[in-house]
Amino acid sequence: MIVEASVLVAASVPLFLLTVMTYFDSGLQQSFPIRSCEHCDCEGSQTANFRSMFRPRGALARALYNKQLMDCQLEQMDHTKWYHIDASQVPPEMRRTFLSLTLDDETRQFLDNCNEKSDALLTQIWHSIVKSLLRWFLTQTDINGLLGRGSMFVFSKPHIRQLLGRSLAEEGELLDLGAGDGLITQNLANFFTKVYVTEVSRPMRWALKKRGFQVLEVDGWSDRKYDVVSCLNLLDRCDRPYHILNRVRQALKPNGKAIFALVLPFQPYVENSGKGNQPMEVLPIQGLTLEQQAASVVSNILEPAGFTVVRWSKLPYLCEGDLHQAYYWLDDVVFVTRLTS
Repeated sequence: MIVEASVLVAASVPLFLLTVMTYFDSGLQQSFPIRSCEHCDCEGSQTANFRSMFRPRGALARALYNKQLMDCQLEQMDHTKWYHIDASQVPPEMRRTFLSLTLDDETRQFLDNCNEKSDALLTQIWHSIVKSLLRWFLTQTDINGLLGRGSMFVFSKPHIRQLLGRSLAEEGELLDLGAGDGLITQNLANFFTKVYVTEVSRPMRWALKKRGFQVLEVDGWSDRKYDVVSCLNLLDRCDRPYHILNRVRQALKPNGKAIFALVLPFQPYVENSGKGNQPMEVLPIQGLTLEQQAASVVSNILEPAGFTVVRWSKLPYLCEGDLHQAYYWLDDVVFVTRLTS
């Protein structure tokens, strides 16, 4: 099926060119200003005036116009909210173990790269066309792997150092479950001497091998012990999260640590699930707010599974954008745990 998809991608080149020619109509030739947050107020009353003065007619012109407005809002937003929690909504023990992080240079560099890729107009149009063709028989993850797009970012190397308390190139073995294209793993790998990864998606497995990681079979990683096992944004994307929790506990060395990350508020979604994209095993996460649900993850899931939280934090789960905006994000909560004595 992957080979057929590659053939379809190649065959869609003429369609891509025709679409670009169609989109580049007279609407694109209209003069509307390049985005500049120094001269527009995306959230104020000037937005209405800005919209009324410039009305691009072509489909692509409208897309570019809307993207300019959205990117302007992204630049002006308060990024400190990505890392902030309401401590009054979590138990005292969780207040003591919470690590407050900030937007650092590595995270800003990822955002800058997202802006640059999102502004590559022809590439973004090409991706949109191919996605529309392949989505009928490939998952979104497979499509991203084939196109080399949609990279994710959770934490920088300084963030990892604070969360794990490890030094660069410190002796130890890391296992990263569901590693995707390996960009997040690459940051983690700086703190270990041996790195192993797993991934279900075949195109993503190819990407991981290109980065030089040793890819293990999804059912063959728990026959050895690791210093750290990372399970980032996987428990809400797999059919059997309890099964994974049990295997992670068994795969840790006695003094090992496990890193779990979950997008909150909790909304599980499983690609190719036979239950309408819902998991076979349901995690009992309760609460209305992020903080309440984070506390529920600890008391209802991690502690009963044999893990003790030693440090946790809130970060943005960032993803490369597209023709509509430079990047996307979700609120991610990361828990660093050890085995309960």
